[in-house]
Amino acid sequence: MKNIKQYIFLALGVCVLATGCEKFGDFGDTNVDQTKVSKAATKALLTYAMQKSQANRDGNTTATTILSIDGAVFGQYVSEGPYLTYSPFNDAGSTLNRSYYTFYSEVLKNLNQVIIFAKAGAPEADAITNGSINNQIAVARIMKAYIFWQLTDKWGDLPYEEALNSNNITPKFSKQEIIYKDLFKELKEAVAQIDAGAGPTGDIMFGGNMASWKKFAATQRLLMALRLSKVYPNAGEFAASEFALAVAATPLAADELLKYTFLSGDPNNYNPWYSNYTVSNRNDYAISKTLVDVMKNNGIGTDPRLPVYGEVLAGNQVKGLEFGTAIQTNIPNAYSRIGTTLRAAGSPAYIFTVAQVQFALAEASKIGWIAGGDVAAKIYYDAGIDASLTQYGVADATFKNAIDIAYLPSTALQQIGTQRWIASYLDGWEAWSEFRRTGFPALVPGPNSQNGIVIPRRVGYPTADATTNKDNYNAAIAQQGWTNNSINNRMWWDKP
Repeated sequence: MKNIKQYIFLALGVCVLATGCEKFGDFGDTNVDQTKVSKAATKALLTYAMQKSQANRDGNTTATTILSIDGAVFGQYVSEGPYLTYSPFNDAGSTLNRSYYTFYSEVLKNLNQVIIFAKAGAPEADAITNGSINNQIAVARIMKAYIFWQLTDKWGDLPYEEALNSNNITPKFSKQEIIYKDLFKELKEAVAQIDAGAGPTGDIMFGGNMASWKKFAATQRLLMALRLSKVYPNAGEFAASEFALAVAATPLAADELLKYTFLSGDPNNYNPWYSNYTVSNRNDYAISKTLVDVMKNNGIGTDPRLPVYGEVLAGNQVKGLEFGTAIQTNIPNAYSRIGTTLRAAGSPAYIFTVAQVQFALAEASKIGWIAGGDVAAKIYYDAGIDASLTQYGVADATFKNAIDIAYLPSTALQQIGTQRWIASYLDGWEAWSEFRRTGFPALVPGPNSQNGIVIPRRVGYPTADATTNKDNYNAAIAQQGWTNNSINNRMWWDKP
């Protein structure tokens, strides 16, 4: 029974107790709480799913995407001080077998229910109060595609085709290739479904602006296509073709950002780093010395973004903490925490940025996926750096020309990868995925590594899977060519 409960997150049905009472006698609505609804409107389901996709009050390690604390450790943006939890990369422990259950139960379940209600024309999806039916479905589909993309890039093969079915609590794990290709289809179909009606009322991300959702879908498709560069490296193959289609669909352009806005006046919607540092009064994390050293390695001696990224200490310095050190360290006033403007209660999470798009275009030009070669690649690379500096309020048109920053054809891919990593600050999971794909920058484990000299290639499946869904769990391990659930296993797109 315990195992069934652990996997119940895959069920979509809402239990309504009132109907069951009739079996024991006709008590009418005596046992029904009149202050609560049995079914939520789609606007409420959408709002809840969006909120849980970005912040969670249990330490911000499970139902989060952009500002995940463990993600920031994996991306080596931050170092752990008093307690070493993730950075030792202990493959034998449960720390790196993170649960994905909350994503299914609190995000995907609600998004799927929006689609079910809207397709059925249910009162809960009434267009007058919830927005155009087509647009409700489109936004829910785009968000589902985004969450599944985040999940598969962390774990590999996952419940997908048979997931979110209340009649199947032991779903098969779909191959990552199948998931990826279906996500491309979902994003295209969802955008095609958007009509001229009102956007979803519960859209707390973009306020029902459907043009933003089109940009969101196109940008995700662009980045997803580039993620497959080792699987389909050549121009004209699947990944390059999808990349070109995404460019034609108009991803983010100059001065555009897609961000999640936290609320400084709502404790349930604080920026996760504010909750960690200020509400919980924890000072477990400092900006990593790895990042600080890279940002200082250029002809002008520092990067204009560094005093934004890290807390400025006495002597006007940003001091990074060595990553993965075995020594417990007291951080305040000794090492720089995350910059003050990035850890305020209402500081946003940047979901997609124009800098990301420009670096993607630069790489695509360099490897021949799109026209222009090094000439175009330099233009895009320079634009990515300029966009990132502007995003953080430190615009400097000369920085891109500094020694060790200026574009060089011979080191272009390394430069693009490194500047992409810097620009993606705090979006640790994305940075880690791009490191796994490109190898840039050349991140290494800390001196306390329990995983040798190897950076993990994935997050391990939660240990409960081996008992609650044993047969399908074992099949998932086998179909990926693995012999175990190691964090060092390479997933489908992660090629040497």
